[in-house]
Amino acid sequence: MSSIQDNKFQAIISHAKEYGFVFPSSEIYDGLSAVYDYGPYGSELKKNIRDYWWKSMTQLHENIVGIDAAIFMHPTTWKASGHVDNFSDPMIDNKDSKKRYRVDHLIEAHADKLKEAGKEQEAAALLAEMERTLDKEQDYAAVKKLIEEFKIVCSVSGTANWTEIRQFNLMFDTKVGSVAEEADTIYLRPETAQGIFVNFLNVQKTARMKIPFGIAQTGKAFRNEIVARQFIFRMREFEQMEMQFFVRPGTEGEWYKFWKEARLQWHLSLGLEASKYRYHDHVKLAHYAKEACDIEFEFPIGFKEVEGIHSRGDFDLSQHEKFSRKKQQYFDNDLNEEGKPYGNYIPYVIETSIGLDRMFLLILSNSYEEETLTKEDGSADSRVVLHIPAKLAPVKLAILPLTKKDGLPEIAKELMNECKQQFKCFYEEKDAIGKRYRRQDAIGTPFCVTIDHQTKEDQTVTIRHRDSMTQERVPLSKVREIVTQAIEK
Repeated sequence: MSSIQDNKFQAIISHAKEYGFVFPSSEIYDGLSAVYDYGPYGSELKKNIRDYWWKSMTQLHENIVGIDAAIFMHPTTWKASGHVDNFSDPMIDNKDSKKRYRVDHLIEAHADKLKEAGKEQEAAALLAEMERTLDKEQDYAAVKKLIEEFKIVCSVSGTANWTEIRQFNLMFDTKVGSVAEEADTIYLRPETAQGIFVNFLNVQKTARMKIPFGIAQTGKAFRNEIVARQFIFRMREFEQMEMQFFVRPGTEGEWYKFWKEARLQWHLSLGLEASKYRYHDHVKLAHYAKEACDIEFEFPIGFKEVEGIHSRGDFDLSQHEKFSRKKQQYFDNDLNEEGKPYGNYIPYVIETSIGLDRMFLLILSNSYEEETLTKEDGSADSRVVLHIPAKLAPVKLAILPLTKKDGLPEIAKELMNECKQQFKCFYEEKDAIGKRYRRQDAIGTPFCVTIDHQTKEDQTVTIRHRDSMTQERVPLSKVREIVTQAIEK
């Protein structure tokens, strides 16, 4: 990552805290690593992203319904899904600093340093050897030797005094029960998908769904990431927005292509530039997967995964059928209409899974801009503005009476009461109007309305557009309509 990109990323992090988007969790106690709280404007933006996804999935698709499954699930769920036995990462500790690293992150960080030093070939060779020994062969002795050969050191101690590599499970566990000795071990879910799979038949029957159909869910998930980094991009507590789409075996290829394209179009529907997106098709697939790809976005820290689309086959439902000893099959009446015998089968699944926190960071990163402006007298000025899509902006309309007297606040409050039932508004009387505009630019408010003395005479107001900073007089009675049209585009 270049210094310019790094500086922009750090500026976004600082801006997010200063303007009430994201705070370090428990900051008065020096915080908790890789855990964050969403502030007044962050919680609004996050909710708006979630609602936009939810509407696009459940309201605009007649064959997709939603659920809200519990975070706690029967522990056998995670045995069936493979998480108990396989949801782990190879880790290594530095004996001097006692700092633990995920092995692939340690090696990738060293490769980045080599690239910055102009040693591109050496970096490529290191990454290729890591992939061969770690991903393909799981040869930890060879990986340890690779770390030693490249003289990779701990960022804290500066030494290469490493332990052996060992697996570390990423699931958080806790106890359920009134007495510790008698309590059962359960897990905080590491993904939301399994709540959908164990409810497959409940949903199919009660919602009277026919294949193909989908089940959508948003919710918290938890992973004990050892090297949680890059602000809210990788956290221990995060939120997912997932949809599992159940299809007839043999049709999964066409549905995978459909959802791969449909999900990218959802991102572009927010007015985001197509040039900042790319697909990353997986070469190395999970043992149950037929196809898989990531939708990646160009953050200031480079192209990173935001959403995954996976063709999961019948693995999940088959595993739950095996472990629960309860059939997870669908009786397909439509087969007979097509001249085929009636049939029971376990549906195949196409998964779309997007990280809400990563989408939040995407919107912040894409919208953040430091502008240099020229005043009428030729002097320079500047502003920080968030070009957040109007439909997602935490505040849609700022209502600003020019003064605190002469009846202007009363007119402003009346407009506020008219609009706040329909969209989020903000009211402020304090400071010069220019300062108030700048504060609204900084939180991404698309429209500001100024109530002045002319308003009392002709019932018009000045409406200011965030991105262009242009101002125009419009009838007071038209304000709500103007904002509504912008956020419903």
